[in-house]
Amino acid sequence: MLRVAVDLTSLLTPQTGVGVFAAETTRRLAARDDLALTAFAVTWRGRGRLADAVPANVAVVDRPMAARPLRALWKRTDQPRVDLWIGRHDVVWGPNYVVPPTRAAAVASVHDLTTVHFPQLATADTLAYPRLLRRALERGAWLQTPSAFVRDEVIDHFGVDPDRVVTIPLGVRPVAPGDDAAGRKLAGGERYVLALGTIEPRKDLPTLVRAFDLLGDDDADVRLVLAGPDGWGAEALARALERSRHRDRIVRLGWVADGDREALLRGAAVYAYPSIYEGFGFPPLEAMSAGVPVVTTDTGSLPEVAGPGADLVPVGDAEALAAALARLLADDEHRRDLVARGREVVARHSWDTTAERFAALLHRVGEEA
Repeated sequence: MLRVAVDLTSLLTPQTGVGVFAAETTRRLAARDDLALTAFAVTWRGRGRLADAVPANVAVVDRPMAARPLRALWKRTDQPRVDLWIGRHDVVWGPNYVVPPTRAAAVASVHDLTTVHFPQLATADTLAYPRLLRRALERGAWLQTPSAFVRDEVIDHFGVDPDRVVTIPLGVRPVAPGDDAAGRKLAGGERYVLALGTIEPRKDLPTLVRAFDLLGDDDADVRLVLAGPDGWGAEALARALERSRHRDRIVRLGWVADGDREALLRGAAVYAYPSIYEGFGFPPLEAMSAGVPVVTTDTGSLPEVAGPGADLVPVGDAEALAAALARLLADDEHRRDLVARGREVVARHSWDTTAERFAALLHRVGEEA
């Protein structure tokens, strides 16, 4: 049996895409009889909470690890090894870019290279990822990416052996049945364009607001709903809202509970995702699984992952985005076709398949160490 230690720090905070990936994959890996999983967390403030967050059948090493000083050391040296906290394993896996120094074989999951291409869109913590990745690669780590697009970027930027970078596409959680009438009530209207997710610069919501102004000039009934908590960089969105000609038809909901989120998806006329850069793209797939037509950008992994089931527009082009939204609101035949193609795309993204391929990767890494 292969002994695998996995950093599940991402399960100690509200789950973003990385947390969903770690939770869904780990839960399935833990159910296998060829793997023995142990979870650890690189955190001081989260000490004592890991056992309540991990999936069933995952052992827990709950010794506190101070993230900031440890990562400062790991950027410069290969000490201290994580083995001091977790003991001996065959493979150590870091689902969130960082895999600590270890005597075991190592795998790091790299979701995108935002910190390389758009450092102005990154946080202080994530700006350290490229340096930590380089050190891991120097120690012989393998890398997993969610798309061929990110794989190519990683190989090009880090100069890593292509045989040690493996693409494993991710799954998509089906959207639970929601009350579409409740969604329309939250939106304050019958027809609305929806954008869901934490507010951050990479989502480029100011362009969506400008596109809605153009759309609203010709469509007096449509509304725009922005649901999700402030992350960072929300000031740009606030300025765009202040300048909007149709601010009275833009609903800013902030954080919403799962039930309201599902209701908003089920009731939406169109889902808009004008991302500047994407390594995979969970939100468009989730909208497709709810039967909502999607408009997104032709950047990063989105043409690869969502493209066949979405209308694509250039990044930052408010006019093109407005035109794509208007077409889906007015053209029922195109709308039905796009929804059908979206469901076909979603059917190709299974968490069971992701876990099966990840198990094969872990065994390969362990055997070749």
